[in-house]
Amino acid sequence: MNLQGKRLVLGMSGGIACYKVAELVRSLKKAGASVQVVMTDAAQHFITAVTMQALSGQTVYDSQWDARIANNMAHIDLTRDADAIIIAPASADFLGKLAHGLCDDLLSTLCMARPAHLPLLAAPAMNVEMWQNPALQRNLRLLQADGVLLAGPDAGAQACGEHGMGRMLEPPDLLQEIEALFMPKLLAGKRMLVTAGPTFEAIDPVRGITNLSSGKMGYAIARAARAAGAEVLLVSGPTALSAPYGVQRINVQSAQQMHDVTLSHIAAQDLFVAVAAVADWRVANSSEQKLKKDAAGKTPQLEFVQNPDILATVAALPQAPYCVGFAAESENLLEYGAQKRARKGVPLLVGNLGPQTFGQDHNSLVLFDADGHKAMGPADKKQLAQDLVLEIAQRFKAQA
Repeated sequence: MNLQGKRLVLGMSGGIACYKVAELVRSLKKAGASVQVVMTDAAQHFITAVTMQALSGQTVYDSQWDARIANNMAHIDLTRDADAIIIAPASADFLGKLAHGLCDDLLSTLCMARPAHLPLLAAPAMNVEMWQNPALQRNLRLLQADGVLLAGPDAGAQACGEHGMGRMLEPPDLLQEIEALFMPKLLAGKRMLVTAGPTFEAIDPVRGITNLSSGKMGYAIARAARAAGAEVLLVSGPTALSAPYGVQRINVQSAQQMHDVTLSHIAAQDLFVAVAAVADWRVANSSEQKLKKDAAGKTPQLEFVQNPDILATVAALPQAPYCVGFAAESENLLEYGAQKRARKGVPLLVGNLGPQTFGQDHNSLVLFDADGHKAMGPADKKQLAQDLVLEIAQRFKAQA
């Protein structure tokens, strides 16, 4: 989601993960947010206020006695015009303060004095043993009961040399969680299955037939759907993309594998969004060994058989979820898109012209339904995905 015009108070407590926050602030600024950094004394042992001021473009506050604010009430004034408070990193000590209402510095006092409607998102960061400590887990339950939102942590290698849960989310994932704060939760409690990326149809063990789909649009839709409150399952063909944070991903290669995985999970879904560029045909006479070049120049003769139509199969189920199809055309988009929607039997089909948009970050879409079509974009695929998910949610609610 575009954070243009959003005013964020970013609080930093002590932890080595402070180095990640420098990148996060740059990303927030790039997304259009205004970032006011507040640091504890402990945070300044890991990164300087000068660095954070340079990145945020605003004065960094670190003392509740700061006289630069006219009424000497930084703990009040800094949050009154804010859209959210983000604590990153949120140490075990600071989470304990929040849970028990202790406020002995600017950041903890600011959190205690925040307006009731103001979202507070904390990104925990600590050693794995600290994360697993029963006292910390009790504090987390208290915080969640009070409406504090948690982003992470993640598992992996830690600065102390140990391995496990407790790493602060990486900046792109944390940015995603911050963006989700401002996305209407129109799909709360719903389940969505999204297919994305290309498929790969083997000719032999090292060669195959595929297409130019990067998977960016499908992954952006999965991410936006989770931000809108959905539980998302992403069935993905081969891509170089990382799974969106909080989204379950199942990797497949061929169209048949994508069909089988989709059909095995579809009964539990409320919505199905078929974004993947699925091969229409596969090689019927694929070789179990690598095909060798013939010395006489003879070309292998490949035989093709049609792949199953995943979207049409799902749409025809007796208890079908709300289905949305995608169509990439090289010409006559308005004609072919309308025909494909009717042929597939789906309430909504999303079309775009390729291959010029494949792998790119921007796109333009055309939405086809029983009443005709309408354009969406051009825009960044991430923004298009958010707009499209809201459109899908509204249509799904209207037909329910």
